[in-house]
Amino acid sequence: MRTIRKIIDAPKVNMGGILLEQPLPYRDIDQIDPFLLVHHWKQEQTGGKKQNDLGVGPHPHRGFSPVTFIFQGGVHHQDSRGNNSIVMEGGTQWMNSGMGIVHSERPTKEIAENGGMLEFIQFWVNAPAKHKMDIPSYQPLSAEETTKIISEDGKVKIGLVAGKLLGKSGKIKANSNLITLRIDIEKGGKMRIPLPENFNAFLYQLDGKLKINSSQETSIKQLTWFNNDGEFIELEGIENTRAILLSGEPINEKIATYGPFVMNTQTEIMEAMNDYQKGKMGVLIEEFE
Repeated sequence: MRTIRKIIDAPKVNMGGILLEQPLPYRDIDQIDPFLLVHHWKQEQTGGKKQNDLGVGPHPHRGFSPVTFIFQGGVHHQDSRGNNSIVMEGGTQWMNSGMGIVHSERPTKEIAENGGMLEFIQFWVNAPAKHKMDIPSYQPLSAEETTKIISEDGKVKIGLVAGKLLGKSGKIKANSNLITLRIDIEKGGKMRIPLPENFNAFLYQLDGKLKINSSQETSIKQLTWFNNDGEFIELEGIENTRAILLSGEPINEKIATYGPFVMNTQTEIMEAMNDYQKGKMGVLIEEFE
């Protein structure tokens, strides 16, 4: 059984006027290799707006995968490779940014105009050096398409997005070895989740309360980081709880970062900035109804 290395209470951060929880990076924890960042955002939209008044407009990425798990509402993705897609609650947007791509993330037209709750988690997954300059790709995954795993007691429901777990495979193609899970646990539900011992792993709770490994209680907006000293963790719902579990084989490469670019050297960062300014990552002209 894996022991707990650290429990982090996610602080609030201000990202361009948007307040959200950021459990990673945190103080002296720059990454939990290969995971670089976790943002949790939940806000009631008031309505009476246009899509391009809300969300995040066109911006570039290179060298990693920004991934969005949608929990309430829907997100409209457009990018410079011609992808134009809406994913609703329970679904995932997974983008391998590779050599460079420009994209935007907006609430759906219905939420912008009529209002409603919008909640999602975005996390960044580093790419190995050999894949940082791949051709970019975008993979949308609906709730219905997501691989499902249910505990023996029927009270723990897992959405397997990427990787393999308990004989099943997620549908997302990642460029490193990962297991990424969306977890819904009813009060009293219990489940043992196997993980390769060499995979780094952490759990983040959107809400509720859990008992981990029959002993440690954890609560809303806490990130639980596990040691690499066992091949499973045990979860029990003290209350109804929503959580994500991210686990992956560490890449163990030096990284250099600047805003939306994650590379291995400062020279590569300068090249990324130069390529973006020259339009080599493409141009996105958003289209709305």
